[in-house]
Amino acid sequence: MALKLLMMGTGAFALPSFKSIIASPHDVVGLVTQPDKTGRGHHRHFNVMKAEAEAAGIPVFQPENANATESILQLREFGADLFVVAAYGQILSSDLIEIPRLGAINLHGSLLPKYRGAAPIQYAVWNGESETGVTIFQIEPKLDAGTILGKVASPIAGDDTSGTVHDRLAELAGPLAIRIIDEIEAGTVSREPQDPHLVTKAPKLRKDQGLIDWTKTAREVDCQIRAMQPWPMPFTFLSIPGKPPIRIFVLKVAACLEQRLAPGELRAIGDEHLVVGTGDSALEIVTLQPAGKRPMPAADFLRGTSVDGAFLTHREQG
Repeated sequence: MALKLLMMGTGAFALPSFKSIIASPHDVVGLVTQPDKTGRGHHRHFNVMKAEAEAAGIPVFQPENANATESILQLREFGADLFVVAAYGQILSSDLIEIPRLGAINLHGSLLPKYRGAAPIQYAVWNGESETGVTIFQIEPKLDAGTILGKVASPIAGDDTSGTVHDRLAELAGPLAIRIIDEIEAGTVSREPQDPHLVTKAPKLRKDQGLIDWTKTAREVDCQIRAMQPWPMPFTFLSIPGKPPIRIFVLKVAACLEQRLAPGELRAIGDEHLVVGTGDSALEIVTLQPAGKRPMPAADFLRGTSVDGAFLTHREQG
């Protein structure tokens, strides 16, 4: 017998799973997603989840606060057996998760109990993990602490950014979600408590965490640069003698072990290669983006900029 499912999701991470459950034999009775937001110039941000629901004729509910009394009453009206949550954007109360007879499950972008919180993918890349994955767990009132129902792992490659890992995990989450939902329906799902001794945290990123500290090791700098894309973006300040510092986004680096430079010290190697010192070895800057300009290879940057005596600093004052 098919289950009645209510999807709760807003971000792009939830979209492949939403498409999977729409295509499944289960009955998707509604989508709960964040209210429409208006950005600069009064343009509304495009909600991919809402668009997918409307295209499939699925009712959409967009409460300001999903835990409010009036929202709880509306959620009961859907008559769902199970809530499926992914990248929704609000912490759910015990009153809300008790509405469906089978409770609520969450699709989380890490291998729990590692990286509980809002930015699990970013912290996995930042910390140099060799793999991460998706965990589906039974939601409890405590953050990301529920019983694990299933996992799927995925390697983190040396050129992965948080963005590429995000997209890969989002696609892996769809088949996993269908398998777990089918097992819940059949009563065969396995349940594994999380080991509290293995818990690590991944709180929401701040914009200032994109600021590169060149005294860190080359590996730490590389991991940070990849972790901070697509947000908040890895940045530094270019300090050239006699000129005011300018903000630079550093988008891709590569190992350059033969150079010995002070942390942040810049050097051009020929006309095409740009290297920078870190706390233990040099890195070649492959791609960068000066503020207000397009991303460019280092060779293009060097054609218009002399880096003699220049440093990259983590202070705007140089």
